[in-house]
Parts: sequence; structure tokens; C-alpha cells
Amino acid sequence: MTTTRLCHMDDVPDGAARGFDPQRTGQATVFVVRQGTQLRAWRDACPHHDTPLPWRRDAYLDASGRHIVCAAHGALFDPLTGVCTLGPCLGDALTPVAIDMHSDGSLYLAP
Repeated sequence: MTTTRLCHMDDVPDGAARGFDPQRTGQATVFVVRQGTQLRAWRDACPHHDTPLPWRRDAYLDASGRHIVCAAHGALFDPLTGVCTLGPCLGDALTPVAIDMHSDGSLYLAP
């Protein structure tokens, strides 16, 4: 089974997020958030109306870098749990995407 490589963990700086287009649709459908050594991947869609989250490429976090933000609705999400902590979808959560990190630091979509 072929797995899809997203990037090396160093390609997502600590306290940042980066979007990916693994199905080559022309738009990011998955994004990875890094906080220290913890990395989480989420489907790039707000649970409120299924809209993409960023207002521009890779702009997934608010100005403080502490929350994922939906540019369309202003909803804030915890970057490690994906739970909405403020906004119209309060209590809902982002859809997690399983990833594997190989020993060399490369991130892959989990099979």
C-alpha cells in the first residue's frame, strides 16, 4: 500500500500550521499544526458550514498562534484537540486526519 508523504516535521515550524493538497485538487484539504514536538492533522473544513478555514494560504492560526481560527465565522479551535472553544460551532470539533511520523521526521498520511 502506498502512503502519501506530506512533508518533514521541520517544514512546519513550532507554533505554526501548514496546509497540504494530498489528492491534488488544487486546494489544501488537510493541514498540520505543530506545538513543540506535538503534531496534529485536521481536515481543512469548519464544522459549522464545511468551509475552508484560512483566509489565505497556511493562515490557520489566530494572531496569538494559540488557536486555529475559521476566517469565515471567527470560530476558534484548540490546536491539539480540534474542539471549538468559541464561535457558532461551540463544542463541535474539527475532523482529525491520521498521520504517521517516520524515524527521519517525515510525515505521512496514515494508511
